[in-house]
Amino acid sequence: MSQLQRWKKAGILFAILLLPSLFYLFLHTGANNFKRLPFYGPKEVNPSTPQDTIYHTIPEFSLTNHNGEVFSNVDLEGKIYVADFFFVTCPTICPKMTTHMLELQKHFFDLKDFHLVSFTVNPEHDSVEVLKQYSENVMAIDSVWDFVTGPKEEIYELGYNGFMVNAMEDDAAEGGFLHSQWLVLVDKKGRIRGYFDGTSTAETNNLMDAIEILFKEEFVPLKD
Repeated sequence: MSQLQRWKKAGILFAILLLPSLFYLFLHTGANNFKRLPFYGPKEVNPSTPQDTIYHTIPEFSLTNHNGEVFSNVDLEGKIYVADFFFVTCPTICPKMTTHMLELQKHFFDLKDFHLVSFTVNPEHDSVEVLKQYSENVMAIDSVWDFVTGPKEEIYELGYNGFMVNAMEDDAAEGGFLHSQWLVLVDKKGRIRGYFDGTSTAETNNLMDAIEILFKEEFVPLKD
């Protein structure tokens, strides 16, 4: 085999090995191909500078977590997080939602800027001690997942006007409380980027994909 043939063979082999990697990078980080998640909630748009659009963000709050510590929006600043509303004695959808939140914990537990938050809609029963026991029962990791309680009026207001989901007492609902099955995805700026059915395995898988997209967004400059 001549030297030229050897070089051609080496070049072909190099191309075979390199091209798939280049295609992957182009597909997942190229500005023209990158899939960006939508924004949810009311927004204010300046017609002359649409890049300055102001999107709905989760409002300030200050409640108490399962360790008896103050837990507020400040603890979530700079983090991608998933929030849900539940109650410990829920006889219907909560167990499935918790199972899928656990899947998220398992998948993203090693990322310091990722978090899970579960707000109880039955704070009169779900005290710090009750939430602590629940957290231990489901094997939640303290550094990843907070269970939060506080005045019910504040929690319901936060659910309805902040996360834009149901969170209320309802005698007609099983267990006496009405709350959404949605797992709410929030980005590092406190903006809602997705709603996923917490009772569905397929939807939870979609949520995992969406979380990964959010982590990539900060490295891909795109217009909102």
